[in-house]
Amino acid sequence: MAETSSSVREPIISELANDPEVGQIVAEFVDEIPGKMQLMMDLWRSQKFDELRRMAHQLKGSSGGYGFPQVGKAAGMLELALSQSAASGSEGSLEQIRGSMDELIGLCRRISCR
Repeated sequence: MAETSSSVREPIISELANDPEVGQIVAEFVDEIPGKMQLMMDLWRSQKFDELRRMAHQLKGSSGGYGFPQVGKAAGMLELALSQSAASGSEGSLEQIRGSMDELIGLCRRISCR
């Protein structure tokens, strides 16, 4: 996925950024994202698509809960692409999965709690 220079610079701020009751847990979630993205890339390279699908599913739910619906939507698209690939057994869908991965990783690189 090619990002424009403006989208690379603009952080995605949690919708809960100003909520004093959840600010710390949102910050912890943001701190964990680089490790999760690395693990997802490792799973992609190892072709462990079922594990990758489970991680995408978890990220879909948690990112929405922490105020990042854009990330949740992208994780859902990756989960769907992986599910469809598993159901069809088609190698042709690897390009679609990779595109979904690139979209999700690009968004995750931009998230912030502030």
